[in-house]
Amino acid sequence: MLQGKTEKLPSNRACDHLIELEQSLPPVGVIYSLSNQDSDTLRAYISENVEKGLMQTSSSSTGAPVLFVKKKDGGLCLCVDYCKLNAVTRKNKYPAPPMNQLLNVFYFLKDGSAWCI
Repeated sequence: MLQGKTEKLPSNRACDHLIELEQSLPPVGVIYSLSNQDSDTLRAYISENVEKGLMQTSSSSTGAPVLFVKKKDGGLCLCVDYCKLNAVTRKNKYPAPPMNQLLNVFYFLKDGSAWCI
C-alpha cells in the first residue's frame, strides 16, 4: 500500500519501463473539456511535479485524457483515463520472480521510496 507522499522518484534502475502498443496507430479518444479554473490547476500541477522531478516530458505518440473530481474536503483530485490506452497496450508475458526475491528487493530499499505492493 502506498504510504504518504513522496518528494522524489527513486533513482534509475537497470532498465526503464517501456509501454508498447499492439497497433501502429495510437488510440484516439475524447478530450474532456476543462473549465478555466481546472486548466489553471492542471498547469500548476504539471509545473510543480516537473520541477520536483516527479514528472518528465514524454516522447510518446499517444496520451490519455484527464479530468478533475472534487474531493470531500473541496479540493480537486486529478484523474487520468487510461482505458483506451490500456486496450491497445501489449501485455507483458514474462514470469514473475519468486516472491522471496521480490520481498528482498523491497526490504533493501532504503532511499525512502514509496511503493505500491
